[in-house]
Amino acid sequence: MFGNLNPSDRAGIAAVINPAQVAPGTVTTPWVDARTFFALLAIISTGVLGAGATIDAIVEQATSDAGAGAKAVAGSAIGQIAKATGDNKQVAINVRPEDLDKNGGFKFVRLSITVGGAASFLSALLVGFDPRYGAAGSNQSNTVAQTVR
Repeated sequence: MFGNLNPSDRAGIAAVINPAQVAPGTVTTPWVDARTFFALLAIISTGVLGAGATIDAIVEQATSDAGAGAKAVAGSAIGQIAKATGDNKQVAINVRPEDLDKNGGFKFVRLSITVGGAASFLSALLVGFDPRYGAAGSNQSNTVAQTVR
């Protein structure tokens, strides 16, 4: 397609849930302006889950970067991950602009992960694809330390 572009010109890390042992409860990425990219991909990676732990996740949308009017993006909920088969697994959730309630003014998204039962190791990325302006790297999270070309 664009053979002269580096993958990092087309895909950028928009938001992160850093690798950690997460206590039962909900963790989220920061809100990301979905208008920055033509598509987003939420990637969840589990490590070792605690005894009896469950992992649920969904992409949420809002009308502001402060989370005003937050609600779920339809069809973005994952099937629950449970300890019995959930250690060291990955899940990907595709998000496209047409998935958002644009008529309602929803243009910000975040990934929300709920850990149930027991603390569990996990991490997540919200990756933006094909930026509307410039290279993806110039639109990514300020926590990205390096991009090697």
